[in-house]
Amino acid sequence: MNLGGERVGRYRTGERAPAAGIRPDSPNRDRWANLSAMSDPFRGDPRPAGLGFWPLPQDHPGVDVPREDVRIVTDDGALVRGLFWTPPGGRAWHTAVVLTHPRADFSVHYACPLLAAAGYAVLGFATRYLNNDTDCLHELAARDFAAAVDWVRGRGADAIVLFGNSGGGSLSALAHTEHGCGDGWVGVAAHPGEGEFMLQSIDPSVADERDPASVVAELDMYDPANGWRPWPQECSYDPDWLVQYRAAQRARVARIDARAREQLDQSRAARAGLHGVERGTDGWRHLRRRAVHLDYFAIYRTLANPAYLDLSIEPDDRPLGSLFAFPDPFDANYGWGGLARTMTSRGWLSTWSALSSKARLATTMPDVHVPVLVVHPTADTEIRVRQAREIADAAGTDDVTFVEMKGAPHYLEGHRPEAMKIVAEWIGKRFP
Repeated sequence: MNLGGERVGRYRTGERAPAAGIRPDSPNRDRWANLSAMSDPFRGDPRPAGLGFWPLPQDHPGVDVPREDVRIVTDDGALVRGLFWTPPGGRAWHTAVVLTHPRADFSVHYACPLLAAAGYAVLGFATRYLNNDTDCLHELAARDFAAAVDWVRGRGADAIVLFGNSGGGSLSALAHTEHGCGDGWVGVAAHPGEGEFMLQSIDPSVADERDPASVVAELDMYDPANGWRPWPQECSYDPDWLVQYRAAQRARVARIDARAREQLDQSRAARAGLHGVERGTDGWRHLRRRAVHLDYFAIYRTLANPAYLDLSIEPDDRPLGSLFAFPDPFDANYGWGGLARTMTSRGWLSTWSALSSKARLATTMPDVHVPVLVVHPTADTEIRVRQAREIADAAGTDDVTFVEMKGAPHYLEGHRPEAMKIVAEWIGKRFP
């Protein structure tokens, strides 16, 4: 096959990329030294905060792992790009693993070289929404996932395992239930869904959505009167207060939902009105503007989960803080960044609303009837053990395996080879 451009089905592969990294102590160490950060993900160079899924030098499988650039055109014309990793030495493979995230580039996820070295083909890719949270629609990202699975089938996979890490868990399960793709599902540090994540971390004390500093004091987890103490002291929140806090979080999400739905309803009404108006008239132009308009929301203060600062809330092995903080969640909550900070109305409803998004594992897992593996790192600052068990318990299959990795953080640094060995052995028992 001509890797420079021959079509596989309706998709096109790209040129073959250089083989993945060489061990620094190998005879080829000069080649190692000359590889760029783009061509070799094992350099271990400092990377931006939040990209902890990139491979680290200690994750190297110890062998060269071939990989090739892949470009896939979906059935609706979107472009999906990734890397296709295959076992070393041209070793035959029969089962493939496919993984992505709604907005992150998983072509260089730490799972890719480790699972490929274990004997599986692995396609890690980025959806059409790479680095674009603002208008991310899970329904379309799921189509990207399905297209990627189709492409791997075209390369000869007898079985395909969907690998969901973090936000990729809810996306992969949505793709499975909506498009019927995948013969197995693996969740590694998979949270219940981005909307569910937002529900536990959105700040309910925002008094005015237009004013990022407005505060309802009795709902402020960063108020000493409610149990807050300055970082790095541990805080203590009253359980009864916490019940009110969680209810207020849900109420804020509902208010944002209502605003988003109102805007979309106005757009739909204007679009319907165009049918009865002469094209090009003042009335037509007015309705046309309303029909194509899409609101952008600034959603302030989305890092306010009391469990970040009170370790007595669903205790596990986690440290204080959040992987999204730097290091104090107080600063991150009020800072310039933040999850879902700028969203379109439809993007919010599809992705970050626990009340509206279809990408909720509580909704999709009952329709996942293929074998399921859930691997939960117990030192994850973002996901509680209870939530991971609920994901496993919700699966619509009797073949469910739940594994806790004691002391491992969200991105499994220091535990990745062990975790991927668990995944590889689980796959091997079901898809030889």
